[in-house]
Formats: sequence, C-alpha cells, structure tokens
Amino acid sequence: MVSLASLWLPILVAAIGVFIASSIIHMATPWHHGDFARVPEQARVLDALRSFNLRPGDYVVPRPSSPQERAAPEFAELAKRGPTVVMTVLPGHVVIAKNLILWFVYCIVVALCAAYIAGAALPPAAAMKKVFQFAGATAFFGFSLALWQQTIWYSRSWVTTLKSTFDGLVYALVTAGVFAWLWPR
Repeated sequence: MVSLASLWLPILVAAIGVFIASSIIHMATPWHHGDFARVPEQARVLDALRSFNLRPGDYVVPRPSSPQERAAPEFAELAKRGPTVVMTVLPGHVVIAKNLILWFVYCIVVALCAAYIAGAALPPAAAMKKVFQFAGATAFFGFSLALWQQTIWYSRSWVTTLKSTFDGLVYALVTAGVFAWLWPR
C-alpha cells in the first residue's frame, strides 16, 4: 500500500499534464468545433429568451409542474407538438478563468482518485505496467463514463459523447504515464 501523501507529485503532475492535453485538444485542434449546432436566427432566439429573464441553470421544455399536469390532455398535446428542448442557461458573459480553475481542480480530484485506487492496490516499487493499469483505468472512469448519461437521458449527440470519451482516454493515458513514471520506488 502506498499513502496518498507520498503520491502528491504524480497527482499534481498528472493534473498539469491533463490540463495541457485538454488545452491542446480544445484550442489547437478542430476536434470539438462542431459539437454544438448553430441556431438559426440566433439574435431573435436570444431576444425571445432574454424576455423571460431566465436565471442561469438547466431547463427542459415542456416540463409539467406536477403529476396532475403531466396527465392533463393539454400537456400531452404540448409535448406531442414538440420540440422538446433541454438547455443550460449561462450568464451573459462567461469568465473562462473560473471554468479553467474548476477544470484544474477536477483534474486534481480525478488524479487523487487514481492515486487512492492505485495506492491501495499496489506496493511501492510496483511494476510500471500495474501502476499504469490501475491509475489509467481509474482516470478513464473519472474523465469519461458519466458523459454517457447526457446522451442516454438528454439526447446529446453520440458523436460528441464518443469524442469526449476519446478525450477521456487521452487524459487517462497521460495520468497513467505520469503515475507509472513517478511511482515511489
């Protein structure tokens, strides 16, 4: 068993490595540029949405306010006519620095989970292959598997989810490589 305290360096280096890899994937390649479709007449759509003064958050339309409303014929007709919309409303000006800080914290959390699992399962001086396996599998779970829920439940594009799952594989390989390299000997 290896303590979390002795794995602080691979945790930090893995988080930095994933942060850099994700920056390259998202800023230096066109890999994710087509993930979101453009809404026609977006100025009109935004003006219409602005008139409702929606607070930042997640919304679905149509959405009944109660089980009784769900059973009402008017709601059934509204739902049948469509479309169904699932949307996230963000504030007018998104400060990317906050998102980047939160992403880095998340990278640390995933690396911390990888350290916990690998540290509990493996001794110091464990074979690099085993460290790579435990840290990489745990990091892949942390970076990828929950993405599929958005496609299953909210019809997010399978292509987008598969691309993000591939990103998670890249991040897991970076994490696994760092842990195998810096594992206590």
